[in-house]
Amino acid sequence: MASAQQLIGLVKSHAEGDSDRFFDLAMQLSAAEEQKGHKRLAETLRQWANAGQTPPASQKPNLTPIAAPRGDLAEFLFASYPSERLNSVILPPLIGEELAHIVFETRMREKLEEKGLKPRRRILLSGPPGTGKTMSAHSLAGELQFPLFSVMLHGLITKFMGETAQKLKLVFDAIKSTRGVYLFDEIDALAAARGDGNDVGEARRVLNSFLQFLDEDTGPSIVIATTNLAEILDRAVLRRFDLVLSYELPDAASIRQALERRLIGFSHARLSWKTVTDYAIGLSTADVVAAAEDAARRAVLGDRNSITTVDLVNSLERRRSLQGLGRSANATEFTSLSPKRPRKAASVSGQRRGRRQDAK
Repeated sequence: MASAQQLIGLVKSHAEGDSDRFFDLAMQLSAAEEQKGHKRLAETLRQWANAGQTPPASQKPNLTPIAAPRGDLAEFLFASYPSERLNSVILPPLIGEELAHIVFETRMREKLEEKGLKPRRRILLSGPPGTGKTMSAHSLAGELQFPLFSVMLHGLITKFMGETAQKLKLVFDAIKSTRGVYLFDEIDALAAARGDGNDVGEARRVLNSFLQFLDEDTGPSIVIATTNLAEILDRAVLRRFDLVLSYELPDAASIRQALERRLIGFSHARLSWKTVTDYAIGLSTADVVAAAEDAARRAVLGDRNSITTVDLVNSLERRRSLQGLGRSANATEFTSLSPKRPRKAASVSGQRRGRRQDAK
């Protein structure tokens, strides 16, 4: 059962109207009960805690510091309340486990702080486009019932080159004062190696400001940065993050999982999964899902409720062509499964002409 200190804190936070504190304590109680094997009680506590955090549809959440920022901040900072959860993202087991533990650490923040520890709050996600980095940030915010604040760094630097450090300070001030998940998308636009020959003084100053802000205590907020080019990041940047996760293109098992999940409601029992996954190797998860949707649309418009191997292979091939990837090197020959055109029968007159020429 809950400790006396937890119960006192829960009642006190409710009496003081501190909804954030009430939510954190309720989630701590839920996690503690789950560890004891009381899964039904833990789930009930989570559901009621989440219900209390979700803003009514008729009311807009109070995001005044972000929704009405000073100056041009609103042009590159966007607030949302994601509904995704970690189990809705197809991730390698190790990455999924680490993200789930980030959620657990955040909910058990008080227990860690009693021992002088803090939950990990600065996370770098690296890997090719379409592998689930941004979706992971959305799902973390959804799991924690935190608002997601997306910071578009590329647009910030391009448009406000002379004022970027000042704008970054406004963002980090919001990180300290407004709890949420803050997503710095494509951090390589800001944090490319400082030894690069194209580096300029202003870019160096901006990077140093970013590192300084990142070093400061961000309070209860989680800072997530993504990059497609981890190899060009400055080592000083990598050291600032509590956790660095490397995303990769999906393997055959992940490809099949993505396709099956997206094709729910369609019959696909007779698919040749080996053939399909061979054609999909080299594509991102986002591309695989897009190909599944393409095949599903064509089936619906063709008045069919089943998805065939040919449907998926053709959609995957179109996707590869759009990405400029060409045919997969691992792809299996598919000519035996593709529909063949009937050969034209030779006309009688043509056969006679052929015989006369042979006689000559």
